[in-house]
This record gives sequence, C-alpha cells and structure tokens, in this order.
Amino acid sequence: MWTWGRPGKTSRQAPEPRPKPEPRLKPEPGLSQASIGIGIGIGGRLRRGLLALLVTGAVVVPLAAAAHPEIPAPAPARIGTVTAATLDRAYAANRANAAEASRMAAAHGDHGRASAVRAMADPSRHYLSFDARGPGRAVEVLGDLARADRVAVLVPGSDTSLDTYERFRAGALALHRELGTRAAVIAWLGYETPGTISPEALTTARAEQAAPDLRAFTTRLTALNARARISLLCHSYGTAVGARAVNGRGITDLVLLGSPGTGAESAADLRTGARVWAGRGADDWIAAVPHTTADLFGTTVGFGTDPVSKAFGARVFAAGDGGHSDYFRPGSVSLTNLARIVLGRTSEVTHA
Repeated sequence: MWTWGRPGKTSRQAPEPRPKPEPRLKPEPGLSQASIGIGIGIGGRLRRGLLALLVTGAVVVPLAAAAHPEIPAPAPARIGTVTAATLDRAYAANRANAAEASRMAAAHGDHGRASAVRAMADPSRHYLSFDARGPGRAVEVLGDLARADRVAVLVPGSDTSLDTYERFRAGALALHRELGTRAAVIAWLGYETPGTISPEALTTARAEQAAPDLRAFTTRLTALNARARISLLCHSYGTAVGARAVNGRGITDLVLLGSPGTGAESAADLRTGARVWAGRGADDWIAAVPHTTADLFGTTVGFGTDPVSKAFGARVFAAGDGGHSDYFRPGSVSLTNLARIVLGRTSEVTHA
C-alpha cells in the first residue's frame, strides 16, 4: 500500500415557579429578532439545539449504518514510494484497484457503488491513492503533477464519499480549467468525512484525526515536486481539517470556503507562515450557524470564531452571491478569485 495517508399532582401541592423568560436582545439596525435569536450564545436555544442534534445523530446515524451493511472491496494497491518517475505506475495500479472494487460491489448487489467506482476506473483518471472500503477514500490528480508550478489541494466537507465523489470532483475540474496548464489540482478525499446531520459534524474530532494525514501528504508532495507552491482550498467542515494541517511543508496559502469555523479563535492561532484567506457566498446558509463553542457533557461542540469576521483576521475575498455548494461554479466571482490565489496573483484578488 502506498503511504499517502489513511483510520400526578395533589390539591395541596404548591404551584411550580414560572420559568424565567429568555433574554430578548435588542436588534441592531437591519436585523430581525429572529436573526438575533441565532446569536444568543451558548445558552438557551443554542445549547438545546445542539443537544437535540447530538441526540438525533446518536440514534439515527447508527440505525442508518445498520441498514447499509459493509460493501466488500479489495485492500488498497501496494505501490510503495511514488516519485515523478513512477507516477504512471501508481495511477495504473489504483485504476485497477477501482475496477476490482466495482466488480466486487456489483457481485454484492450494490449497483450504485459499483457504478460510481466503475466511472473512477476510467483510463483517464489518475489517483495517488484509492481505497473503496467503507465510505471510501480517493486522492485524484488533475494535470501534470510532476511539472506543475502550483498545486491546489481541495479538502471536502461533510457527506463526501465515493458515492458522492463526482460532485466533489466537478469543483476540482472547474478549478483546473480556470488555472490552466501551469497548475495541478488534487481532489483529496483522504479522510472519512462526517455526515451533515451527525454528532461528528458538531465537533472537531474528525478534523483532528484527519489533519496528520493531510500534513504528511503535503510533505510528500514537496518531495515529489520541490518547486511547486501548494495551496489548501478547504470547504465547510474541511476547513477545520486544513486549519490543523496548514503548518505542513510547502504550503503558501490556506483558503477557507463556507466555513462554520475552524476551532481557532483567530488566523494567528493557526501558527502558520501561509496566507490565510476566507470567503463566503451571500446565499450560503453557513452564515446562520452560531459561531461559538459550548461544553456539553465534557465535549466541546461548535467551531468558534467566524473566519470571515474581522476578529478572525483572515484575508476576506469576494465570493459572489452563490450558496454553500457554489464556490467552484464556472464563471463565478469565487472561482476567479480562487484561481488568482492559487496562481499567486494576490494583488488581483477582489475583496468583500
């Protein structure tokens, strides 16, 4: 296996006291009382809402998992250390592994997974690593990795697996077209992403587990192509992963897209020499997520400071009027600015 990252009340009873009403905050100009309710903090509605999500996830997620038994798949291909000279051999081995995974899934009767993985085995696809076990992992290269001057590594958010991979890859393709031949793009599905409605999506635990693999991956990239400058483009929950890996070798830029927060209070807390950018589309629902943390039964829930806020201290760029899944939409303001960041044309980046 190639080592590019992986793991009843009585009449005499005294009346109960009336509960005190929750405080009502005076709205700022342009804000409704309903929108103020989103920011009440770690008490009241937020605490109860987060608790409800935890309980729901704790019950629903295991049941859903039980309803979808494990799909058989081969172990990842044993490739060894990959260099610029052995890239094609690694690509071929991983495509063969994907083809075998498709056959095994079809024999098991899971035709949805079989179809998804069959497409990934196409001769035009280039993987540094591939693993179809469980939700699956894949690290795909678009472009000439050995000769690229710039490399963009895309880190996905929740609900990304082999079954939904093509949606993630579409963004990587759009960015690669925008960048041109000087750059390569890597779609890094190198961790088990949390479900959007799950306990794991409310904490940084998955990000803490994934970050060492991403950090090691970027270190190996610099060994394969020492001159390339690496940008981490992280979406949604993936921003918490990237924030913990940004001190890896060769990383010049960290981009936080549609972020719920990273778990850090400020960009300075990331302790990196890389430029830290943040963007959020005008129609992105993530803006309504409370940017705070709460302690529930010994678990820290939430992701802290809003990365596009002044308090966080990132370079905030214009991300257009799109929604949570629109950052790589062809022709968008967001995609144009992302390409400028990756290519090092930072003076051309437009700001929010």
